[in-house]
Amino acid sequence: MSGKRLHIAYDPIYAHPLPEGHRFPMLKYELIPEQLLYEGAITADDLFAPTPCPEEVVLLTHTREYLNKLQQQTLSAKEQRHIGLPQSPALTKRELVITQGTIDCCHYALRNGVALNVAGGTHHAFADRGEGFCLLNDFAVAANYLLHRGMTERLLIIDLDVHQGNGTAKLFEREPRVFTFSMHGRHNYPFHKETSDWDIPLEDGADDKSYLSLLQDALPVLLQRTDPQLVFYLSGVDILATDQFGKLQVSPEGCRKRDEMVFTTLRQKDIPCVVAMGGGYSADIRVIVEAHCNTFRMAKEIYGL
Repeated sequence: MSGKRLHIAYDPIYAHPLPEGHRFPMLKYELIPEQLLYEGAITADDLFAPTPCPEEVVLLTHTREYLNKLQQQTLSAKEQRHIGLPQSPALTKRELVITQGTIDCCHYALRNGVALNVAGGTHHAFADRGEGFCLLNDFAVAANYLLHRGMTERLLIIDLDVHQGNGTAKLFEREPRVFTFSMHGRHNYPFHKETSDWDIPLEDGADDKSYLSLLQDALPVLLQRTDPQLVFYLSGVDILATDQFGKLQVSPEGCRKRDEMVFTTLRQKDIPCVVAMGGGYSADIRVIVEAHCNTFRMAKEIYGL
């Protein structure tokens, strides 16, 4: 792991093929790196392909029983419905690769300031179960990996997906070394919210002005309260007004300014940042891809990579 450049975790398995009706959520993972390469925002050298996360690392966060179910393909029909995806060996491998990608990004971010995973942000996964397209909680696994190895003592998770990071909040509810912050739709999934260290629920229809004002006020308070050695940033683009499930009214420019605000705040304090893409469900895939690509462009610009 060397070189001062923008390191991006991506493997073709991220765009894992699924039965008809399930493909749309996965398509963006193929298109994001393609667009960034096409426009010259990144080069092939910026991309790296993670290997599957080792079992012993996953078990720092998830239960043996649950991991066995994923490995042995014994999830019940009800468990698969809660996840929202049909089980398959390829899907389990995909999740393990994504999780390792976030861990690898931690190493790169500690060296270069920032690193991004084309996928990840699987914040609905709990220790013993998955929900909402999330099988393993990649931020939680990576955070526990860093703590277990003594690489960090103070971690902050900034979750700006429109959906509350319920799995993440539950996993760290008794872990003072990890501070969980979630700014999400009050009336959105999950309908039973867990308690993060700090939750900011948004009313339906929140626009650029109200959204960015809340975030601008929150960021300095967060850093003062936590003094983090590394930040995990979940940059979901389901806050967009075009999102089919988001219920907010944030524009693409507002979403870009959100990323700029987070990166600028952390860069000024020299706090390493690991980014995962999270959700995005606008009807036009081009809107989703463009909003996600803005996150990569902004990281590259602000960190000078």
